[in-house]
Amino acid sequence: MDWKIELIFVPVTDVDRAKAFYVEKLGFNADHDRTVTEGLRFVQLTPPGSACSIAIGVGLGSGVQPGTLDVIQVVIPDADAALAELRAKGVEAEGVDEQEWGRFVSLKDPDGNRWTLQELPDYSAG
Repeated sequence: MDWKIELIFVPVTDVDRAKAFYVEKLGFNADHDRTVTEGLRFVQLTPPGSACSIAIGVGLGSGVQPGTLDVIQVVIPDADAALAELRAKGVEAEGVDEQEWGRFVSLKDPDGNRWTLQELPDYSAG
């Protein structure tokens, strides 16, 4: 049986501000933005090339406080290029952190939720 992670909830305080950050600064695709009922808004955003999306919104009830999420890790092809691109777009990003298991860049969304971007090592090199 296959298990595929397709959606991760990211808690935010201001949905429109967060949506603008993810779409305009990080280049995510805005898949859905629906106000289902009063007090329930669902926004789905997908990073370029990803099979997994994030959900932000109102009334989604995760119980996780905005700004406390620090567990999302994304694989990227080039940490230096990612860092340069993020900084060129005005995103405060940290890196490149060199480790034996990869090269890392980190950033926070407007609420303080932390993302880690990892360039995997070239395992074919030896």
